[in-house]
Amino acid sequence: MSAQERLTDALYGLGWGTVKKLPEPVAVRLGRTVADVAWRQNGKGVRRLASNYARVVPDASPQCLAELTRAGMRSYLRYWMESFRLPAWSAERVRGGFAPKDVHYLTDGLAAGKGVILALPHLANWDLAGAWVTTELRTPFTTVAERLKPETLYDRFVAYREGLGMEVLPHSGGTAFGTLARRLRDGGLVCLVADRDLSASGVTVDFFGAEARMPAGPALLAQQTGALLLPVTLWYDDSPVMRGRVHPPVEVPESGTRAEKTSSMTQALADAFATGIAEHPEDWHMLQRLWLADLDPARDPVRDPAKGPS
Repeated sequence: MSAQERLTDALYGLGWGTVKKLPEPVAVRLGRTVADVAWRQNGKGVRRLASNYARVVPDASPQCLAELTRAGMRSYLRYWMESFRLPAWSAERVRGGFAPKDVHYLTDGLAAGKGVILALPHLANWDLAGAWVTTELRTPFTTVAERLKPETLYDRFVAYREGLGMEVLPHSGGTAFGTLARRLRDGGLVCLVADRDLSASGVTVDFFGAEARMPAGPALLAQQTGALLLPVTLWYDDSPVMRGRVHPPVEVPESGTRAEKTSSMTQALADAFATGIAEHPEDWHMLQRLWLADLDPARDPVRDPAKGPS
């Protein structure tokens, strides 16, 4: 393990060990302070966030884009402060911390015994939404986690999410899809963050007027198992309660090849995600490259010529 990896692991450990013990108002102020410092420093992650927001709000002036990015960093740190504190929240606090609309799509789907896939982008706090599902609806679910370095940091995230009632599978290894399919055929629930492809074999979609790549997994699972595919979007307001919406089901097209059906369904997910992101862009925590044009070093607006591609 490198020195940088040891430092990263130690910082996350400090967050889960210390921040959860802070009074909530203190944690809120801390998160906002850290966010503002990071925004002023304008590092690569902040510049990437601003670049992504520029695609979502193309008519924003430089001043409006800067303020949006500041709000985005504050939302991002709110996510982290909440996540560090979630293991210490009471069941009552979890139930009261999230107020989603149109949950009947989820509960009706589960009652029908078909299995349900919830697909969502990196909006607000998806971990809190998951904790609400396991606590308020008393419904366990299975999800997938990206392999992180160092391995000890990945283990921390798995333990954290398992502590919230989730079954966590590693993204790599090739066995996750089969396990997810079995859970769905048994009438279970699968939740997937699905706005960024980690496999390099995703589906190209139109996203805010430009090509991006999103994972094919949700659409393929729905086709293979007959499970209901539901987009979900989340957002914060000025209250301590996170808001959310379960969107209507993405239907499997009646005709076409599997690839054509997968493309159509993934585009429908992208459109639902875009609706939620456009309404609350500051709550979209995308500090990585997403659009295909940004994957080209010569066209990437965040590229630092002295350092090479970001």
